[in-house]
Amino acid sequence: MTESQPTAIVFDGVSKSFGSKQVLQEVSFSVMQGETVCLLGRSGTGKSVTLKLLIGLLRPDIGKVLIGQDNISSLEGDDLSRLRRKMGFLFQSAALFDSATLEENLALPLRRLTDKSKSEIEHAVLRALAEVGLAADRYKMPGELSGGMKKRAGLARALVLEPEILLVDEPSSGLDRITASEIDDLLLEQKAKRRTTIVIVTHDVHGARRVGDRFAVLDKARLVAFDTLQCLENHESKTVRTLVGGQ
Repeated sequence: MTESQPTAIVFDGVSKSFGSKQVLQEVSFSVMQGETVCLLGRSGTGKSVTLKLLIGLLRPDIGKVLIGQDNISSLEGDDLSRLRRKMGFLFQSAALFDSATLEENLALPLRRLTDKSKSEIEHAVLRALAEVGLAADRYKMPGELSGGMKKRAGLARALVLEPEILLVDEPSSGLDRITASEIDDLLLEQKAKRRTTIVIVTHDVHGARRVGDRFAVLDKARLVAFDTLQCLENHESKTVRTLVGGQ
């Protein structure tokens, strides 16, 4: 990644607390368009809070969160909805509606957020399901799917609006190594085909090393490192070296 590339995301001096607990303190970093950044850190270090700030589910106490040129922290109503349409979110649990088929789960955001016709929606849903290998399962209910299939279905729903930015929370959670690698492959394909900007929260160092361009390491509410794998493997901090698998 080069500094000449357009910037997709900027965290500018962001702090966030819940009561007396400081979760993020003066965190600053930038993500370039088409880059994949993996957020690493021990549990409770603010990784998932960072994702929620990115999509506007939370607002910083101090600082700004920029998506392109827009400060998402200051947007409301239609302006916030418009910006969120540029982003897809893959939840840790996949977050599918149990009472709807896969096809209906994917069609819902298209019906709510676009003016596509019925045939255009059907085409977009089938395309997204095909991209994750679930086209033949379009009429299945979430309860009929394995854990890996649910994760792929959640990814398809996150991609159905063709987002510029994809936010991913623990993509390998609850999956065996082979299935987790399949999810990693899908993320790599998405990046290669559409130059999607991807931010991933993960404890899976193996997967992060496969898909990440740069790595943000959070510890005790602060960003303690943000760089490429090669640089972080030789970082002065033992915590950083351990989290990226360099030690």
